[in-house]
Amino acid sequence: MNNNYNLLRSKDIIAILDGDFQIEEVDGIRIAMPYLSGPMLCELSQKFGYYQEYYWGNSSKPNLSRWQYMDNILEYVIKENKTSQLLSYMMEKERFSDSLRNLNNVNDIEKMYKYIIKKVIDQINSILYFGGHELVIINNQYIIKNIDEKINIDVPNINIVDRDYIKDLSERAMKDIDEGNLDSAITKSRTILEETFCYAIEIKGEEPSDSGDIGKLYKQVKDLYNMHANKDMDKRVNKLLSGLENIVQSIAEMRNNGSDSHGLGNKRVNISDYHARLAVNSSTTMAEFILSVSQNSK
Repeated sequence: MNNNYNLLRSKDIIAILDGDFQIEEVDGIRIAMPYLSGPMLCELSQKFGYYQEYYWGNSSKPNLSRWQYMDNILEYVIKENKTSQLLSYMMEKERFSDSLRNLNNVNDIEKMYKYIIKKVIDQINSILYFGGHELVIINNQYIIKNIDEKINIDVPNINIVDRDYIKDLSERAMKDIDEGNLDSAITKSRTILEETFCYAIEIKGEEPSDSGDIGKLYKQVKDLYNMHANKDMDKRVNKLLSGLENIVQSIAEMRNNGSDSHGLGNKRVNISDYHARLAVNSSTTMAEFILSVSQNSK
């Protein structure tokens, strides 16, 4: 199935993916993938672990066209088995915010977004059809298969944790602080870390050791992703990594002693709103770091 992804590297399909090809226009809205400039393609490339620089106009450097940048990305993600992740990222609703920003109704935005995705996939399939293939979405995975081929993919039931999820939970925690609900904010800080750790463990095909002990979960993440201090690594980076331990331990203890999850005993920690904000910001930063590590792990 991996070889089928190479079919995406045709110039006609690349023109769809990089936003060159407009399928149609509806009520002034461009029905197409977002247009990706050369620098944007290089940024996309680096997001998936492949370094490209934009050199257009520099006679001393190779001047690649936009389709060549896109083709390089596809070649890399196919080799690294990240093609479905790339397509999923490129077709996320967030990517279409510029195209849909003039729609004022949430239902209209959702309807138009789904319409664009359908038309894009249909357009790609109109090209793949002549070779007897089609692009389909099965269990949230983008797959190129033979037409009429039945594919069943067994995937574990994993709750997806991404940056949007972390941002949403973080914003809710900050709202709690603004409303004086510091205990609830601390609980959400701990939840951000716990769910991120569990997700990073599960996508490795492992079972979280003990979702009730955030310290054990973090140790499991470190072992799975080889995040231990390394004598060959810059000592300043090692200090940063060791500092993560303190964040986990402190938020776990604040949550156990001061939040609304375990009742209010004699060990309750009295905190100010700025301490709660520090906890939320620390857990958010660490969660995003763990997500980056998990996404870049091969």
